This record gives sequence, structure tokens and C-alpha cells, in this order.
Amino acid sequence: QVQLVESGGGSVQAGGSLGLSCEVSGRLSTRYLMAWFRQSPGKAREGVAVIGVDPGADDIRTYRDSVKGRFTISWDNAKTTLYLQMNSLEPEDTALYFCATKLYGASHGPYWEEYDFDFRGQGTQVTVSS
Repeated sequence: QVQLVESGGGSVQAGGSLGLSCEVSGRLSTRYLMAWFRQSPGKAREGVAVIGVDPGADDIRTYRDSVKGRFTISWDNAKTTLYLQMNSLEPEDTALYFCATKLYGASHGPYWEEYDFDFRGQGTQVTVSS
């Protein structure tokens, strides 16, 4: 069993920055995906960013087109914590953000947001005002 707990959400004006954290506990596989998703009321879940963690290779990161150049995903293996640094925030980024993990594999394709992730957190709210 894996537990994920997000923190760092809040309210910010457009153009501002926020950093999210996701503390992970439990047993992870050797290779796995760690991802951030977001969901707004009445909208489908969106994959924001994913990182494939493989101790034998460089981590591969993929971002949603609308956040490229503004958001950065990172993973601290020593702290088992996933991060999402969000800069130049826009009102359209307003959503509940949650982290998730998919075990037993670090590779991913362009449709990664459609994968069945094994565990997820409860989420943290991000609100961006114009």
C-alpha cells in the first residue's frame, strides 16, 4: 500500500507562483511513474506532468502543453517527495491538484494521463485570481 499526501496549495493572483509537495510513504517498486493531475468542477481530469523514475536511467518528464515552460515536476528519492513548481500562474490553472503513482514501470507515452494509476492523494486546492 502506498500513501500520498499533498500540500502547498492556496490562492494567488495571476502571474504568481506556488509550489506543491506530495509526500509518499509505503513500498514503491523499483521503477514507477509519479504524476500530478488536476480537476475542476464540471471538467474532466487533466494530466499536468509526469516523471518516470528509473534508477538505471535518467528520469523522463512530460508536461501538458498548456503548462510547458511554466511548471516543473521533480522527485526527491531520498525524501520520497514529489514536487510541482508552478510559475506564471493563470486563472485557467485553478483546480484541485493531486498526485498519483503507477507502479512497476517508468516508461510512458503521450497518452500517459489515461493510464490507470495505482494510488493517489486527496488533493490540494489551487486558486488563481485575475
